[in-house]
Amino acid sequence: MGGKVYSFIGDFDCRADAKNRVVLPSAFKHELEGGGGARLVIRKDIFEKCLNIYPYEVWEGMMADLRSRLNPYDRRHAQFMREQQRSTSEAALDSNGRLLLPQRLLDMVEAGKELTLLGVDDHIEVWDKGAFAAQALSGADLGVLAESLFAEGGDKRQTKEKAE
Repeated sequence: MGGKVYSFIGDFDCRADAKNRVVLPSAFKHELEGGGGARLVIRKDIFEKCLNIYPYEVWEGMMADLRSRLNPYDRRHAQFMREQQRSTSEAALDSNGRLLLPQRLLDMVEAGKELTLLGVDDHIEVWDKGAFAAQALSGADLGVLAESLFAEGGDKRQTKEKAE
């Protein structure tokens, strides 16, 4: 895919208004090239109690990858695709740079009005502020996790290079 490479960085606390709209941080709006009208996809994370916000271009790339891997005539594959889409919604920033978060998706992740937006490379995670703080790793635990993922043999790039 030869499109824009997105890189959302940082975490920002915010409050959803009465209609569940949040103002995206200027760094995120800038990454979406100015905001107003940016086409986005919001979905519930598969593993965590958070929402993921993808620029539509990134979402389309993910869907193209899924289509290339899934057989629509395999019941399990069809079920996965159905469930993948069940917790998904298309969205756009309004002229004031606000994003409407669907109530049904917020309910799925048990999020209140106090939220944390976290830039995670090509997408943004939306967390209930308290849940985000509760799941944070200590510095020592992050170090242990990094060692287990990237110590000898744990880095997928090294594994790929060795295979070539």
